[in-house]
Amino acid sequence: KQWYQRRVAITAGAKLLEKAKRVIAFEIDPRMVAELRKRFMGTPFYSKLEIIVGDCIKSELPEFDVCVANMPYQISSPFVFKLLLHRRFRCAVLMFQKEFAERLYAKPGDKLYCRLSANTQLMARVDHVLKVGKGNFKPPPKVDSSVVRIELHNPMPDINFTEWDGLTRIVFNRKNKTLSAAFKHKSVLELLTKNYQIYCSIKNVPLSPDFDIKAVISNVFEESGLDATRSRCLSNDDLLKLLEKFNANGIHFSS
Repeated sequence: KQWYQRRVAITAGAKLLEKAKRVIAFEIDPRMVAELRKRFMGTPFYSKLEIIVGDCIKSELPEFDVCVANMPYQISSPFVFKLLLHRRFRCAVLMFQKEFAERLYAKPGDKLYCRLSANTQLMARVDHVLKVGKGNFKPPPKVDSSVVRIELHNPMPDINFTEWDGLTRIVFNRKNKTLSAAFKHKSVLELLTKNYQIYCSIKNVPLSPDFDIKAVISNVFEESGLDATRSRCLSNDDLLKLLEKFNANGIHFSS
């Protein structure tokens, strides 16, 4: 079950409706929709509640200030990215499985620091609010949960997110390897070579017959001083510097 609203989004309950001016709830299960309408019909809250029947991942998000949700594990990652790219909200208070939540706020060097951590923290501040033990649910799940608060950075970073995402996919594919090792794979070299050829074609730059993508990558690493750094130890400042160096050398991560 997923919930949104103009002031808050959550499993629509009376306490929420007391606080919010308006609640917009996403619900995919028609039985739950009927139960919600039955529960609040005839109450002062009914006029404040709007229910959208459907999958929040596949639907366009409405305008809202605050988002609150208890997220199923299987849509946690796509939901976070959909929410961040929506951008037009003040904050989100979300409950996830504990390990997923820890990935969101993990710092460079932490065991759980990964692409999800870097991408989320590029666009938002993530704070751990509280742990919710599995004993608080009936029936209890197999794992504990955690609540996090997400607040968008203002201003947002002025970068091409598609480029950033392409870089982090490569960097964190093997996050415990050094950065230079991550760029030695044949598929990575072929992708970057193809993107460079497209870049030269668009910019009308002559492509040298002696072009060597490995030499360009090596030059970028030498300029950045990050070649021996393990991917999971790279901060977002490191990644931004790396992206800038690659782009300055005509290497792009989106075609």
